[in-house]
Amino acid sequence: MSYIISFANQKGGVGKTTSTINAATALALLGKKVLLIDLDPQGSSTSGVGIQKSSLIQTSYNVISGTCDAKDAIIKTKFKNLSIIPSNISLAASEFEITTQKDREYFLKKRLENLKKENLYDYIIMDCPPSLGIITINALTASQGVIVPMQCEYYSLEGLSQLMMTVKTIKQLYNPSLTVTGILLTMYNPRYKLSTQVYEELKKYYDDKLFESKISRSVTLSEAPSFGEPIQYYAKFSKGTLEYEDLAKEIISRTEV
Repeated sequence: MSYIISFANQKGGVGKTTSTINAATALALLGKKVLLIDLDPQGSSTSGVGIQKSSLIQTSYNVISGTCDAKDAIIKTKFKNLSIIPSNISLAASEFEITTQKDREYFLKKRLENLKKENLYDYIIMDCPPSLGIITINALTASQGVIVPMQCEYYSLEGLSQLMMTVKTIKQLYNPSLTVTGILLTMYNPRYKLSTQVYEELKKYYDDKLFESKISRSVTLSEAPSFGEPIQYYAKFSKGTLEYEDLAKEIISRTEV
């Protein structure tokens, strides 16, 4: 069956969407069939793989709300082995619509069950919104693993503790099989003392969860989304491409897919 991973961090600006897109693409280029699900109302993962948000008919909002089957919302991207369930601002409405409903934490899990059983994809990768609201809770409840992208700064360390507590709570209440696939350092620069300090602090407490792969701060990584392309297609031989390939290999080794 498909292995479902959420990329989650309640703090914005940590490279979460960039990492979701490029990790998914790297897995796809390694021969894995990958479905990317955009769960952020901003729809950045959608535009980041070249899909026009204004042209969408079915989105992740329709999947969560049950007004369409998950398979009917899938769009094949122009990139090898990569498909997407897109998102746009309509998803913001689901926060209000499902908050008061019974079993609201399981909505997404139920919608993805058939898709997962059919094994059409090796990986289903979900880009969560930058919050710990009901959409993120739905994603974590539906996932086997969570990857936490975080910037090398002390505020991110504080946010990591809060997120780990949320993961622990969801594991206890809704999803006993949820595990932390890994913590991913983004915008890393070994020449900055703060980067190395944060890395050493993480090693003390989360050594077994920390990815060996680190994502460097990069102009090409920042530019690629504006062209609607993952880094692997925008700058094939860039450092970012190599780093996300290394990350994808680590993900495969940790999930055995």
